Amino acid sequence: MNPYDPNTQPGPHLVAETLGVSEVSTLNTAHHHGSPLHEAATRMTGAARDLDDRHDQVTNAAKYALRLLEPVGDGKLSGARFSYAILRTAVPKLGDLLTQQDRAHDQLFEAISAYQSLLPESDTERSTVKAHEANQEQDSGRDDDWAIAGDRQLRALEAVEAGGLRFHQSAVYGYSYLSDSRGPHPAPKVWPQTVQRLVADGLLYQDTSESLYRPGQLLSLTPQGEAALCEARTTAPRVTAALSRSNTPVNLGPVADPATAPVAGTANTASRSR
Repeated sequence: MNPYDPNTQPGPHLVAETLGVSEVSTLNTAHHHGSPLHEAATRMTGAARDLDDRHDQVTNAAKYALRLLEPVGDGKLSGARFSYAILRTAVPKLGDLLTQQDRAHDQLFEAISAYQSLLPESDTERSTVKAHEANQEQDSGRDDDWAIAGDRQLRALEAVEAGGLRFHQSAVYGYSYLSDSRGPHPAPKVWPQTVQRLVADGLLYQDTSESLYRPGQLLSLTPQGEAALCEARTTAPRVTAALSRSNTPVNLGPVADPATAPVAGTANTASRSR
């Protein structure tokens, strides 16, 4: 359960929701001091605090503007000229703060993505990626085969099939990220590079009529993508079963006691003697 209120602590809430953690402020202590993960986690928690600060400033500025507008809304026009003069200053300030809040939001997205990119992968996924990289020159000659290695393609196709997956690009920094109805960086983790590769391969359709920034461009399966998803789902159980059989030890049966085990050929010899 996410312990952070998105209305008061949007920064830590976004980090906790994306990474599935319950404590954000001490996240960097889980990594060796000075390591890339420690530095990335420190930067991420700092960006989360910065977003909270900008959120508080916007909230306070909006409340101030509403207090100025309340007498005018009630028809109390005495001193209205004075209120308008203050509003002419307060409203542009609110707009500037909203711009800063959007920038802080983008910076936190960037920090989260940088931290996620440094997290270690599972042994199975890492070995699969290495195998794909070793065969790149012999296969398609492309340098982005890692984006669909392992079960990444299947995860992405299933996420799109579930509906609501959108592709975004930061208006300020230009980095890409994904979101769905639950927020950014949907789980199971799907990489933007995987989506870009599948769009290029004709498996996904990206609605370019919508804004990349907000609300993001909706993704959907093409007929080729639906066929690939069906094939992947059919193939995956067979691969799992084959791996399971290859790892199953051979059952040699119970080990006989040498003292009581019959000597080879004894029964036949006895029968012949009878």
